[in-house]
Amino acid sequence: MGHPFGPHPARRDRLGVPTKRAALVVPGDVIGYEGQWRRVKTVKADRGPMGGLAVVVTWEEGGTARFPTGDELLVGKRDTD
Repeated sequence: MGHPFGPHPARRDRLGVPTKRAALVVPGDVIGYEGQWRRVKTVKADRGPMGGLAVVVTWEEGGTARFPTGDELLVGKRDTD
């Protein structure tokens, strides 16, 4: 059994979809969330429930979501207007 506080092993299989850390998300990004692709309307920083830094995303489709800043999110292609 490994050390419980040691570094996490690297991911073995690469994902077929690009990812982005939640802290780097900007308005206009398309993120995979709850089985759907959603467009980011606004992004703001906030405190998480345990006091850590979190990112609050408002979707153009309506609603919000909160992610820890280090979470990896699935990123889709942006539509060019």
